[in-house]
Amino acid sequence: MQIHVLVLNYNGRRLLAECLPTVVRAAERSRYDCEVIVIDNDSHDESVAWVAENFPKVRVLQRLNRGLCSFNEVLPKLSGPVTLLLNNDVKLHAGCIDPLVHPLLNDPECFMTAPLCWQFDGKTYEGFRTAVRWRWGLVQATALYHGYRTTMKQPGWTASAGAVMAVDRQKFLDLGGFDPVYLPGRIEDLDLCYRAFQSGYHCLYVPQAVALHKGMVSFRGAFGQEGCDLLALRNTLLFQWKNLRHPLHIVRLLACLPVRLVWDVLRAVKVGKKERFALIRAIVGAFLRNRELTGSRYRTRTNLKREAEFFRRFSPRRMRKLNDDNTTTTPGALAGKPASKQDKTVRA
Repeated sequence: MQIHVLVLNYNGRRLLAECLPTVVRAAERSRYDCEVIVIDNDSHDESVAWVAENFPKVRVLQRLNRGLCSFNEVLPKLSGPVTLLLNNDVKLHAGCIDPLVHPLLNDPECFMTAPLCWQFDGKTYEGFRTAVRWRWGLVQATALYHGYRTTMKQPGWTASAGAVMAVDRQKFLDLGGFDPVYLPGRIEDLDLCYRAFQSGYHCLYVPQAVALHKGMVSFRGAFGQEGCDLLALRNTLLFQWKNLRHPLHIVRLLACLPVRLVWDVLRAVKVGKKERFALIRAIVGAFLRNRELTGSRYRTRTNLKREAEFFRRFSPRRMRKLNDDNTTTTPGALAGKPASKQDKTVRA
């Protein structure tokens, strides 16, 4: 059985030099036949030449720069049942791959798995046991909720993952992949996992698998911190307009949005030019983008009970609880047990 490990790259030659060796090493340590592929999003920093020279066995696929949506174009051309999706600023521990793959092969309702992720210092927790909370009418996905330290090494369900995830390839294709309405990026991972939840699937946090993430290097370099924050705000609005239909969730947004707008105007005299009227600009941007791009392929039929359950299940309070029903799945999956012999290829 072949497992594909995809590394998305844009002008990341230096990051690849630091991170790709760990990905190749983890692939070689896996019990599965892992193929590492670099998806290069039209880089102009000699990334492609560097990979060819230093890792000739790693295949490179060149694409236009479509952010995470480049995965949408590549996964239909692969054959394996499970695909790992990585950013180019990710390091994998040697034994990271198999614990992520096992649940996807053993649990038919599992759509995605995510590792325990540290920052590059190996000490600062980044995620991906992700909760979802409300902050003045807007949704925020975060792994750094109050009390997260008590559960960050506990396996269980997660609301989303960012720079590292393994997905059931066919379920990913059935859902349409990442929605281009969020381009150039931010929040599209939450949108994908929410659509999976609405379709009856779940996403699993697997702390036995460990990764390191440098964190928004390409994004911050291209847009600056203010630009990244503006994209996150715009895309949060898009996520809620697109997906949320529960009356309570609509009321929360409508009730808090005027307060946010007043604050947006009042703070304009105290912040820099790039931060002024951020919410107003985000609303305009979200309105224009939603009209232009969102199609039925990236929408799921809303089940109001599932919508309400998503926010209950992944609330910080619920995520802090140990041994509740969001930490259960196939026993073999949580234990990291391998698939049956007929479903795996053991590497020599």
